Amino acid sequence: MTNRLFASPDYPAVPIAGESATYPVHRIFCVGRNYADHAKEMGVEVDREAPFYFLKDAQAIVPTGATVPYPCGTENYHYEMELVIAILKPIYKGSPEEAAEAILGYATGLDMTRRDIQLAARAKQRPWDLGKNFEKSAVIASIVRKAAVGEIGPQRIWLSVGETVKQDALLSDLVWTPIEIVSHLSGYYHLEPGDLIYTGTPAGVGAVTTGDHIRGEITGLPAVELYVGEAE
Repeated sequence: MTNRLFASPDYPAVPIAGESATYPVHRIFCVGRNYADHAKEMGVEVDREAPFYFLKDAQAIVPTGATVPYPCGTENYHYEMELVIAILKPIYKGSPEEAAEAILGYATGLDMTRRDIQLAARAKQRPWDLGKNFEKSAVIASIVRKAAVGEIGPQRIWLSVGETVKQDALLSDLVWTPIEIVSHLSGYYHLEPGDLIYTGTPAGVGAVTTGDHIRGEITGLPAVELYVGEAE
């Protein structure tokens, strides 16, 4: 069917490091509370029975280096530095071995959060959508193929606001590894090329304001950066 009532946007696309091809983003899954120290600072415990998830719209994607306006509706705008998984092969109810084969590679990403709204929703046992799934809230750098990254675990993950390091951990601190996440999530969704998974953030999250420069890094991956602009 081509007779659409109005024009719809193309899927946003993320560069692949060293290649001319880009990666169209169809869906964004996010893992909650995947570092024990972050769960502790949020006043909750890690659920070690299984990971849990929330989603962001594909149109929330923002390329690294962008300036985004301070979002409306919040007075507590937080950064969350994360390892991002990019899916290349379809997988459904997959084993760990199949999950490993389904992964294209990894990127650095920021899960930007309206923390006051998220916490208010959590207190009332309501969904987190207003706090998490809003425009320009999923920042990402180029994807690096998994063969160039190596085994996930020893890499350092850290974030600075200005010259001050705010988050600093190792990927070995992840409660659920990328392979475990992909295998588990594929039990509930037909994962397809175009699916990104933000894997959770270490301790040290905090607020930023207009004029701040955020830079997040993971060993062996391109850095992700964001500038916070004036509110619209």
